[in-house]
Amino acid sequence: MQRALMLFALLCLALTPALAQDPVKVAAKQCKVALENEYVRILHWTVSANQKSPMHEHPALVSISLSSGKTRSANPDGKTTEVETKAGQATWSDSEKHSSENLSGKAGDVIQVELKKKPSAAMTAVPASEDSVKVDPKHYKVEFQNDRVRVLRIKYGPKEKSVMHLHPANVAVFLTDGQGKFTLSDGKTQEESFKAGQSRWADKDKHLPENLTAKPFEVILVELK
Repeated sequence: MQRALMLFALLCLALTPALAQDPVKVAAKQCKVALENEYVRILHWTVSANQKSPMHEHPALVSISLSSGKTRSANPDGKTTEVETKAGQATWSDSEKHSSENLSGKAGDVIQVELKKKPSAAMTAVPASEDSVKVDPKHYKVEFQNDRVRVLRIKYGPKEKSVMHLHPANVAVFLTDGQGKFTLSDGKTQEESFKAGQSRWADKDKHLPENLTAKPFEVILVELK
């Protein structure tokens, strides 16, 4: 019995560092879960001017900066790097462990899309004839892509509309407020409103979007592979 208790205690000690490195646990006031499913976890960071975040760990992810800023990151070996980002910028990061510090004289907001389980081909396969980048290159541009994601920047002018196209499973991060109408493949329509900084998950979907407002509309779309 004593030996079993000792083994249990050692197991708890072994698990504690791993659990403690989750940013949601160690930086709970700065990092909140916006959405989570079996494929992604979306984090919303709000860090005050010159504030530090303790050592934490991420899987591979896409970051979308909602504000411009400068950040210093420190690895466990003490090596530091400084990065400047612009509002609306999307970047890729491999899995890593680091602490960070906001070097800007203002608060910073970042959305991070952490990747979890790889989706099935049925969720991600899109024929070229229905690919948004192919059929509507005016509104859909590739920011970057790799074996896990394709990241698009989507920009609509006032009252502009697209053509019918298909997206794989994805996460949308809205950079501006907006209101859109979506015509679906069956001819039905639905209207949706968005707020800057909002993030949403969507399953594989075919639609024709239209910007209903008199203002430009911009969104970063993280398509899963």
